[in-house]
Amino acid sequence: MAMPRTLHLLLLLVAMALVVSCSPMPTSVLATKRRQAMDEAAAARIHALRPLRGSGRELASRGGVACDSWALGVEAHNVRDWKTVPASCEGYVGHYMLGSHYRRDSQVVVDEAVAYAETLKLAGNGKEVWVFDIDETTLSNLPYYANHGFGTKPFNATSFNAYVLEGSAPALPETRRLYSKLVSIGVKPVFLTGRTEDQRAVTVANLRRQGFSGWMNLLLKQPGFKGSAVAYKSGERQKLQDAGYAIVGNIGDQWSDILGAPEGARTFKLPDPMYYIG
Repeated sequence: MAMPRTLHLLLLLVAMALVVSCSPMPTSVLATKRRQAMDEAAAARIHALRPLRGSGRELASRGGVACDSWALGVEAHNVRDWKTVPASCEGYVGHYMLGSHYRRDSQVVVDEAVAYAETLKLAGNGKEVWVFDIDETTLSNLPYYANHGFGTKPFNATSFNAYVLEGSAPALPETRRLYSKLVSIGVKPVFLTGRTEDQRAVTVANLRRQGFSGWMNLLLKQPGFKGSAVAYKSGERQKLQDAGYAIVGNIGDQWSDILGAPEGARTFKLPDPMYYIG
């Protein structure tokens, strides 16, 4: 008896699906899945919160606060002088930081920085420098903030400094990529951080353990400084310029890292919805 046409088509579709499912997965797809698995495994070690892909709108709408719009306002420097992340946005910020979104946003920034660096015409006198912030720019304090509400709790200098002194902060991979590129083309990295002079030894050790070496200088805040972050960092950049150095680039996670003349020939702002430094 002849097989009904509809049954024949159904069997054909099933056979095609089996062929597709058994076919080798493209290398790029395998790499993406492997990277996602590694990101989620790393996030699980930092915090029990499981990163959710595609959950931004749902999380953003909880508690009556548009958390995604609030975070955009922070990055655009329209929302300023805030002390803590809105309490109802803890989940949103946590998923953003632990999932792939934060890494993707950072990658876009660093891709632009690397593309710009490749256009630089160096004078050959060893005077071109690139200024790097440290916290949430070169080293990540996410293990600390994951245990402190992702910024929803008031900043506690005592507990944060204790974390810094552990010297265990992981590197931000995208920034390390930019750093390596700059060293390879002859631009001298300079670290300019709000960390204090008494944290120099542990900061140097932490940076070296995370693959950063060959920098020109590490500038830390001196005891007794009372001014704003903008005043401090712009003042240190002015000293570099007065010493004959050309600041070809400047990257940080806070607007206070890159505002205030001399900013540098080009500035780059990395995302950070966990805290604000004015």
